[in-house]
Amino acid sequence: MDREIKKVAIIGTGVIGASWSALFLAKGLDVVATDVAPNAKASLEAFIESAWPALRRLGLAPGASRDRLSFTSNLDEALADCDLVQENGPERIAFKQELYKSLDQKLDPDVIIASSSSGLTMSEIQAACEHHPERCVIGHPFNPPHLVPLVEVVAGSKTSSETVERAMSFYNSLGKHAIRVRKEVPGHVANRLAAALYREVVHLVSTGVVDVADVDAAVSWGPGLRWGIMGPNMLYHLGGGAGGIEHFFDQFTAPMSALWKVLGNPVVTPEVRAAITKGVHEEAHARSIPQLEAYRDEVLLGLVELRKDEAKVLGT
Repeated sequence: MDREIKKVAIIGTGVIGASWSALFLAKGLDVVATDVAPNAKASLEAFIESAWPALRRLGLAPGASRDRLSFTSNLDEALADCDLVQENGPERIAFKQELYKSLDQKLDPDVIIASSSSGLTMSEIQAACEHHPERCVIGHPFNPPHLVPLVEVVAGSKTSSETVERAMSFYNSLGKHAIRVRKEVPGHVANRLAAALYREVVHLVSTGVVDVADVDAAVSWGPGLRWGIMGPNMLYHLGGGAGGIEHFFDQFTAPMSALWKVLGNPVVTPEVRAAITKGVHEEAHARSIPQLEAYRDEVLLGLVELRKDEAKVLGT
């Protein structure tokens, strides 16, 4: 199981699959992509073209080239001689199980099959694999994968520890920041955290506490700035002052626990949806989705570059 990963097969070239493709190419890998959607090849090539300047800015690996991309609508052709599969298909369990049953039959046993699934568990997906379910694993990125380093690696009940270690090593070798999720839960980790925050966002807006633009500002210009540097546990360690996390718990356990009890549990009614939708369009100030994406990606690039430079200084 020491197979070197030089060629990656991408199944599904939507937003996530296209972003993965761009990243793998930038890291000097051969990529063969497959998708049966109309115009998939043209859309994929257009995405990679638009992403390449950012990837060049972050640093291309030796041998990195867009010419190392190939595309086919034939799954068997895509799988030929690949060393890892990054699957990005629809979030439908029946579809995934049928696909993984086929992949399990066609691929060499030492080829990792990684799913970008954000909601399904690998235990469900790999249940259809009759030969080598141990090489199947969740490798869930955070959007857009070619810029955001996080990858959540989650084993299924039949996934081997060796597969998890190989997947972690592979993603980290690309400059990603892989974390091991040690227990299967719906939504893994990052999306659960995002959902918890958004639940309170919807509650505050729907109860008239704050409008859409101001709640976004409260996150992005407040704790969101700090979250781009450290996670909540480390930040609360600093929040405890000289006494660190121990003092934080001494001082804030009671008030925080009291606050948890009054957090909202909203229902997204048509009225709530309409109010938030209206507020979002007002906050966007007529900027298009591509314009907003470009702004997001430029700021993300700056933060990723800053954190990479800091990591080099700290030796982490």
